[in-house]
Amino acid sequence: MKIYNKLVRDKIPQIIEANDKECSIRVLDDEEYTVALKTKLQEELNEFLEAKEKNEQIEELADLLEVVYSFARSQGTTVEELEHTRKTKHEERGGFEQKILLLTVQ
Repeated sequence: MKIYNKLVRDKIPQIIEANDKECSIRVLDDEEYTVALKTKLQEELNEFLEAKEKNEQIEELADLLEVVYSFARSQGTTVEELEHTRKTKHEERGGFEQKILLLTVQ
């Protein structure tokens, strides 16, 4: 028996059972869910950083977005509100498209 003790996507238990395996699960309370989402975010970030191929990197970015969206919803924010905040910051401070590396400030 392999022990995971980690947050997984909603359909993972059904996928496991469809493969003729058994699993045990527990639904987290709100506080545990917040902690688990933060842990999952770090896990997905690590997987992205370790990804070598472009398609693997895109897959990991999609996983990161899923966790970010879930975290936003868990905090009472919609994906649309999150995107509005992102756009506002982009308009005020710019994005990262120009590849600027700040060296010093005096």
